[in-house]
Amino acid sequence: MKKFNFRKVLDGLTAASPVGSSGGGSGSVAGGASVHPGATAGAAGTPREEIQETLTSDYFQICKTVRHGFPYLPTALAFDPVQKILAIGTRTGAIRILGRPGVDCYCQHESGAAVLQLQFLINEGALVSACADDALHLWNLRQKRPAILHSLKFNRERITYCHLPFQSKWLYVGTERGNTHIVNIESFILSGYVIMWNKAIELSTKTHPGPVVHLSDSPRDEGKLLIGYENGTIVFWDLRSKRADLRAYYDEAIHSVAWHHEGKQFMCSHSDGSLTLWNLKSPNRPFQTTIPHGKVQRDGKKTEPCKPILKVEYKTCKNSEPFVIFSGGLSYDKPCRRPSLTIMHGKAITVLEMDHPIVDFLTLCETPYPNEFQEPYAVVVLLEKDLIVVDLTQSNFPVFENPYPIDIHESPVTCTEYFADCPPDLIPVLYSVGAKHKKQGYSNKEWPISGGAWNLGAQTYPEIIITGHADGSVKFWDASAITLQMLYKLKTSKVFEKQKVGEGKTTAEIVEEDPFAVQMIYWCPESRIFCVAGVSAYVIVFRFSKHEVNTEIASLEVRLQCEVEDIITPEPETNPPFPDASSQLPSLKSLSGSTNTVACEGTMKDSIPCLSVKARHVRMPPGYQADLVIQLVWVDGEPPQQITSLAVNSAYGLVAFGNCNGLAVVDFMQKTVLLSMGTLDLYGSSDPYQRQPRSPRKSRQFAAGLTELSDSPVSLEFERCKSPTSDHVNGHCTSPTSQSCSSGKRLSSADVSRASRRGPGRPPFRKAQSAACMEISLPVTTEENRENSFSRSRSSSVSSIDRDSKEAITALYFMESFARKNDSAVSSCLWVGTGLGMVIILSLNLPASDDLRQSEPVMVSPSGTVLTLKGAVLTFACLNCMGTLTHRPYEVWRDPHSADDGDKTRKRKLVMHSPSSSQDMGDHQFAVICSEKQAKVFSLPSQTCLYVLNITETSFLLRADVVTLCNSVCLACFCANGHIMTLSLPSLRPLLDINYLPVTDMRIARTFCFTNEGQALYLSSPTEIQRLTYSQEMCDNLQDMLGDLFTPVETPEAQNRGFLKGLFGGSGQAFDREELFGEATAGKASRSLAQHIPGSGGIEGVRGAAGGVIGDLTRARLALDERGQKLGELDERTASMMASAEAFSKHAHEVMLKYKDKKWYQF
Repeated sequence: MKKFNFRKVLDGLTAASPVGSSGGGSGSVAGGASVHPGATAGAAGTPREEIQETLTSDYFQICKTVRHGFPYLPTALAFDPVQKILAIGTRTGAIRILGRPGVDCYCQHESGAAVLQLQFLINEGALVSACADDALHLWNLRQKRPAILHSLKFNRERITYCHLPFQSKWLYVGTERGNTHIVNIESFILSGYVIMWNKAIELSTKTHPGPVVHLSDSPRDEGKLLIGYENGTIVFWDLRSKRADLRAYYDEAIHSVAWHHEGKQFMCSHSDGSLTLWNLKSPNRPFQTTIPHGKVQRDGKKTEPCKPILKVEYKTCKNSEPFVIFSGGLSYDKPCRRPSLTIMHGKAITVLEMDHPIVDFLTLCETPYPNEFQEPYAVVVLLEKDLIVVDLTQSNFPVFENPYPIDIHESPVTCTEYFADCPPDLIPVLYSVGAKHKKQGYSNKEWPISGGAWNLGAQTYPEIIITGHADGSVKFWDASAITLQMLYKLKTSKVFEKQKVGEGKTTAEIVEEDPFAVQMIYWCPESRIFCVAGVSAYVIVFRFSKHEVNTEIASLEVRLQCEVEDIITPEPETNPPFPDASSQLPSLKSLSGSTNTVACEGTMKDSIPCLSVKARHVRMPPGYQADLVIQLVWVDGEPPQQITSLAVNSAYGLVAFGNCNGLAVVDFMQKTVLLSMGTLDLYGSSDPYQRQPRSPRKSRQFAAGLTELSDSPVSLEFERCKSPTSDHVNGHCTSPTSQSCSSGKRLSSADVSRASRRGPGRPPFRKAQSAACMEISLPVTTEENRENSFSRSRSSSVSSIDRDSKEAITALYFMESFARKNDSAVSSCLWVGTGLGMVIILSLNLPASDDLRQSEPVMVSPSGTVLTLKGAVLTFACLNCMGTLTHRPYEVWRDPHSADDGDKTRKRKLVMHSPSSSQDMGDHQFAVICSEKQAKVFSLPSQTCLYVLNITETSFLLRADVVTLCNSVCLACFCANGHIMTLSLPSLRPLLDINYLPVTDMRIARTFCFTNEGQALYLSSPTEIQRLTYSQEMCDNLQDMLGDLFTPVETPEAQNRGFLKGLFGGSGQAFDREELFGEATAGKASRSLAQHIPGSGGIEGVRGAAGGVIGDLTRARLALDERGQKLGELDERTASMMASAEAFSKHAHEVMLKYKDKKWYQF
């Protein structure tokens, strides 16, 4: 009897079953995915045997690499004058530490509390941060990724001010109650020595002096502490005798205090815009009071009030007058005056106006010792959105050219793209054209924040980041070796005429604010063709040239008709018109709108573009020059819909773009429109879904006037057309230039079309549309719903009731592939993906020879092939029969305006596929298609679905890219629930799935992108780009690529004060803080006052150095280096003291010989 193998029978049943069934899954991805190997046939009969996949889960690990840009919402500033590194604290609890270019470190407090103050342990490789949650933290900077060594959490008092004297291990901490505590930096334990507020002020004082706003020790005597209280009280406290030496009082509140380096005078800034100078010998009143910006009033007695001077610094110079530098203090008479920094040098007063409010500033001086001439050379000014360094050594006070990429947010970022391993000649070429536009007038000195050390590391492939902005500008950045440097800036708005104020909307703008905002970017690095899609429904094709040209800008206008006829709507009831179509809509039940959104202007706009292209000759500098502008136009009073997908191919000479109405294909070589078609017409007879017959009569009834359905939301298709200033991403309506949603109550076109088909009795049912098309409709009624909509389950049902008749184009891809089942050779194709998961393949019939390309027309026709997925299509890719990624065809770049442009150079050089696959294209290929719900791999030309993976059931993908890693290829996905995943190709095996990045802001969803070599980025704040890697190799090498914050630098020696000055100029008694504040003398502080929390910095430091014995050796070597360095310093100081002693002995002997024989009356 023949035996049956039950396993083989089950395998046969599985192969015969429909591939798309969602049975039990073999692997778990994003919380509920399943992998189904599909039936195999034809040439791709045994794909698993043919293709050996090399990537495994061991190749993947996620970690953040570096953060670029300006720290978001800065609050504090500190500088180490010996190490020459700068630290910036923020309101979100972040700290950015900056040194020389390449040295840029980001660290974050776990609590997320705002940073109040930062203090470096000068030349010690450590930093103290005081946070708004009343915690002190000690950061270890002697490792590439700083970590917290100790924390001290105050329980009963709030921290207001901290001061750490130079070369001291005792930190003074002032509190809101007016008390001053002392913390040992080494152990981070409170001393029992406390200066209570009621001991500091006079007993006769009846009021509380307020919080401590200033603490500093006297430059003349370290045993004296100056305490400034908010209400104007100043106490000079003797730490040894534990009593106040003197007290001073002023009527106005104190904001800051600054010492003269000799320790005899100090200056205070006050809330009335005044500066007071005090002398320790006469503390009863200030011996000098000035209001620098105050004007004397008519009576001649009293100056007018000014704004508070928030901070003052008093810096002395040996060979010139002292510098008095302060922020604020301007008069109230000009309310619109910009924030300013005032520099008083002698009798000269210079006011530097800033573009943003001043957060803090620091004066950089030659010496770290407070009792020497300070010799200031620069001022670091931290603004709310910028960092400026002013050169004090030149009389006109120029600013230094900032080497950091802190101007990413110069205009709000609206989109990003990331290109790793691009052609190596691009970066120098872009830099050469960008360098010509650099500004003049900077200081000729080197950037003063020059600490740390950084080397190039092992990673050498070129990387470029492109950012699109709200003002229409596009910036190209060199991102190689985890740095960021501006290469080139392109202003796309230059191709349009400026709208004159008061002229009115003659060109029917659809965006009131930022009409030139860049929405999408497409770049072909090999051909240097660059294309942008703008928020005002236009596409611009740019070509790169090294030569300046003066020419007219070619433009085309495209009509993409809204297919209103496909919508069957109930008979409209007669209702009063909605009073104001442009007003905010109160609720979903009272929504109403009009198909004729410009009816109030009296004329129906038709065939009018949103913006006006310049009609005259335009000078275009070297770089990217506009080759063609394509604009969608108004149709029957309806504004054009925003573009949702974009693709360009330089070999074909075609650009394709689509929106929720349809698809347009333009030949940018011949400057002609090849195709402008509604999405439904692309199917032809291949439409797999039942569509309702057209009803022009009923649709025209809606166009006649404003209507409102009694039992459902607005039944009109164009509610969103009124103000398409916002992009809709997965249920959120967000303006590209702002964080909040200004039109959250507005229904998108998808909502409206469903409501129109629904009828009076049906429940409101909404299907989520596309993540890529930026036009998702979820029930949005409140701000809370908008914030939480990412966690909602999204249905992708394909029932006829749920099926949208308006189908957005969400993905486009040009490639050489098999367009039909019976094709024997590849041909030029355009793959089109829609918001309903449909994939349509269009055949491109190009002229046979390059000579005919400029004259013969290009034919675009549907191939009849339609493939289906669940959810909106996000991305395409093509693999050859060996599983290698097939590169898109491209034209090798040539300068279109080259001087030696003869007949030989005019011939186009085309690369139709990648060199790796050119030897054997094979008789089949694999098409990889990923939607927001699932991924599929098809074998072509048989169109058999080999593999399908249901990536997520409860969420949806925001971004998916096919990327190369370790000479192989994988599919990288970012899900709305925060998961980052990678899948093998072609088998779609899950390789990585980590819940890593919660989508807390729409900014992350809009800007996240993957690239080759295991890298990705997103906009972590409006001003910062966060880069991360999902490559294990890069995670392993990251330690070598990061810069060193701490480098061994010898602390400069204190100046020799001289014998007489040392004898008479200050206190001769040495001040031993250890003896005074230590536990033996001062006792222990109350345990309930503060809680010590040990940090992980030591462990992290060991991990950063190495593991095991290597780590021990590294630490031992560092300790020996430091010990040797200190011994060397001690030896040098001993030699110096011996030389001084010998010189003193010699001079004393000479004096003795001179006066030896003289009598007393001869002296």
